[in-house]
Amino acid sequence: MKTIQTFIPLLRRLTKEQLFMVTILIVNAGNYLYNLLLGRLLGPAAFADAAVLITFLLIVSFAGMTFQIVTAKYAVLFSKRKFFVFVQWMSKRAIAIGAIIGISIILLSEQLQAIFNTKSSLMFVIFGAGLPIYFIMSVNRGGHQGKDDLKKLSITYQAEMISRLLITLGLLFIVSSMNSSILVAIGIFISLLFGLIPLKRKIAIKTITLKSEKIETKPIITFFVLTAFYELTQIIINNSDILLVKHYFESEEAGLYASLALIGRVVYFVAWMFVMLLLPKVIRLKKDGFNTKPILLKYVGYITVLSAVIVLGAFLFPTLVVKLMFGSDYIAIAPLLWQYALATSIFAIANIFAYYFLSIGQYFPVVVSGLLGLTQIVLIVFFHESLSQVVQVQIIAMIILLFVQLCFFFYHGNKNIRLS
Repeated sequence: MKTIQTFIPLLRRLTKEQLFMVTILIVNAGNYLYNLLLGRLLGPAAFADAAVLITFLLIVSFAGMTFQIVTAKYAVLFSKRKFFVFVQWMSKRAIAIGAIIGISIILLSEQLQAIFNTKSSLMFVIFGAGLPIYFIMSVNRGGHQGKDDLKKLSITYQAEMISRLLITLGLLFIVSSMNSSILVAIGIFISLLFGLIPLKRKIAIKTITLKSEKIETKPIITFFVLTAFYELTQIIINNSDILLVKHYFESEEAGLYASLALIGRVVYFVAWMFVMLLLPKVIRLKKDGFNTKPILLKYVGYITVLSAVIVLGAFLFPTLVVKLMFGSDYIAIAPLLWQYALATSIFAIANIFAYYFLSIGQYFPVVVSGLLGLTQIVLIVFFHESLSQVVQVQIIAMIILLFVQLCFFFYHGNKNIRLS
């Protein structure tokens, strides 16, 4: 009781940014708990199928970030009236694109089952049906992010995480006779509905009375396409390894690698909260004519220190970490843990630079990330004799990515880059 009484006043003294970081850490911890419990309950072979869905969700999250980032940018740049019109315009396109991609996944569900060696095609059908909801959720989150309403932004993430965890576990225990991957897909679908909370309903209503308010769509479309291209490179870099391992290796090894990826990516998931804070601040500072480099270096410093601690922990205590998180069945991947954490750490640092460049209208690093994303796929296709080789080629690709972005940053260090 005394601990709670001490903890609550401490939370009240935190700034809204610090409180947002705390809540996102909790959300990430909940998502990790979700993955860990699935790994323990299902075992490596069945978890490999669930990991395909989790990977697909990660892929969709990057696609959804296109809508979120674009919405966040124009929430900063537009007046209140123009922003209402913009959100209606963006929402229509989010539903349309979500429907097109979702229907494509549903139609290709049997082919996806064959490619990824899963036991069910229905899981892809259920997943595809939820994509329009996910993209609307992303637009909603972008509005909260750009308006610096971190409380509501936190609630959307919390609602999605908690509902997915509780609903999926409940289904696995209550309907244990059904294919586990289908139950996981149902849990994901329902959690997206909870992720809409709180929804900006007033926007949809007010825009009806603001038809006379016009927005110039050409720069929005340009920024959307460039952001979408960059998010595509993120999908390639962040998820191609799991899908390729699922294709090239047996289910047992693929399940082991999926657990390795989930543990090793803790750096990236934690670093993402800094990206969400960085983007609107950089855009706002650039809009007002202030220097944006100090805030970039501040966040790079945070992520570097965090990454170093996690990689060191993975190097010193790999067996303990794997046993605590997934159990003894996954112990074979312990020696690779620090290497995967290193690859992810380098990627997380490089990613901060990339989003910084994106927010100030410098798109060369986007092209570089795309090329290196394709390079990672090529390296894994040619070098996949063992799981360790798959991890090591990723380290090489990420080092090159960070090096090129650092060169770009220092080369343009003395230039006054205008926001496009």
